[in-house]
Amino acid sequence: MSASAPSCSADARETIRPPMQFVILFLNLYMWLIIGRALVSWVSQDLRNPIIRFLHVVTEPVLKPLRQILSPGGVGGIDISPILAIVVIQVIKYFLIRLAWL
Repeated sequence: MSASAPSCSADARETIRPPMQFVILFLNLYMWLIIGRALVSWVSQDLRNPIIRFLHVVTEPVLKPLRQILSPGGVGGIDISPILAIVVIQVIKYFLIRLAWL
């Protein structure tokens, strides 16, 4: 008896791949939005700018809870919630890929 992961039939894998590809594409896009927000935060935080406002509105629902979990001032005054969010997204993507392409 081996300890390998259970495998799906070829038909089941082909059925699950398109939705997984969509979710992975969404996660990739969201990761880039978080990166964009982090980069913009070094330059300008003018919420009157529609692009900055969009980045803030879209990413804040994920970053705010992570910020609350971490220490209030970040690590040494640096907000590392975008880094943590990207790590979590990468872990989720890894498991989705393993699930869809086993």
